[in-house]
Amino acid sequence: MTEITFTHPTYLWLLISIPLLAISHFYLLRHAHRRAMKFANFETLKRVTGKKLITKNITVLVSRVFILLFVVLAVSGSVLWYEGESNKNDFVIAIDTSASMSAEDLYPTRLEAAKADAINFLNIMRSDAKIGLVTFSGVTFVNQIMTKKHFEVKNAIEEIDIVSAGGTDLPGAIITSTNLLVNSDRGKTIILLSDGSSTAGSFLEDSINHAIAYAQDNHVLIQTIGTGTENNEPLGYIPKYYNISAVYNENTLKKISAETGGTYYHAPDNQKLMEAFKELSEESDKAILHLDLSFGLMMLATLMLLIEWGLISTKFRKIP
Repeated sequence: MTEITFTHPTYLWLLISIPLLAISHFYLLRHAHRRAMKFANFETLKRVTGKKLITKNITVLVSRVFILLFVVLAVSGSVLWYEGESNKNDFVIAIDTSASMSAEDLYPTRLEAAKADAINFLNIMRSDAKIGLVTFSGVTFVNQIMTKKHFEVKNAIEEIDIVSAGGTDLPGAIITSTNLLVNSDRGKTIILLSDGSSTAGSFLEDSINHAIAYAQDNHVLIQTIGTGTENNEPLGYIPKYYNISAVYNENTLKKISAETGGTYYHAPDNQKLMEAFKELSEESDKAILHLDLSFGLMMLATLMLLIEWGLISTKFRKIP
């Protein structure tokens, strides 16, 4: 994922001046040639100089176009965003607490296994990393705002419990988690853990797309972990004779991670879940980074301006 954004995009309207520059260049050049034709003896001058005297000065035009382009991009606040590695990242852990997370295909349940491994993940995180906690079912809650006090996040994780109300608010979880990270000047990562299923009907595709776009606009990387199997496991808090089962759906989780630069991990059992968190800790340096291009572009414009002055004073010097 590589893109360029602009802090002051309004200044991009100045790019209209580039075709105007080209038009004025050829118009003035033609006008100058007409005047020169009235007085100059080009055959004599050509024999003296040994070169063609009437040119279109394309090199000078191209140089000026690039100078103007670099200046406009610089004042527009050009920023390059790219995937890379940084030891300065902040995280939000978003955990699904919907009814389907009470399924017992992971021991003792999907949720309890996720809580235990999330706490282990925190134990090996850098102490300077800010971490927040979000839980979601039919609605989304902020259980812990961003903090460097990791023990507070651990305590908040331990207090998480199943919310029996139906629904899996994946879009809300993404947007809420992104809002916690939006003011961070470090790498921003969401670790979203869910079985991907909705116990109250399918979530709208448009809502998911909107949430993904919001994360992309704020340069947030989302790592997703899918917990559970496709065996239609019974819900842990409901007697089995009711024959109500939890569904596992990984397609949406794959989509979320793929479109935000993250990775999807499938955790059908406790061992795979532990391995997923271990891999996440090894990839905790992965982030979407930015590079301010304004200074470099202005330096390029200055360099090309000096080169142009040199050309005008030598190769493209007007004959008196």
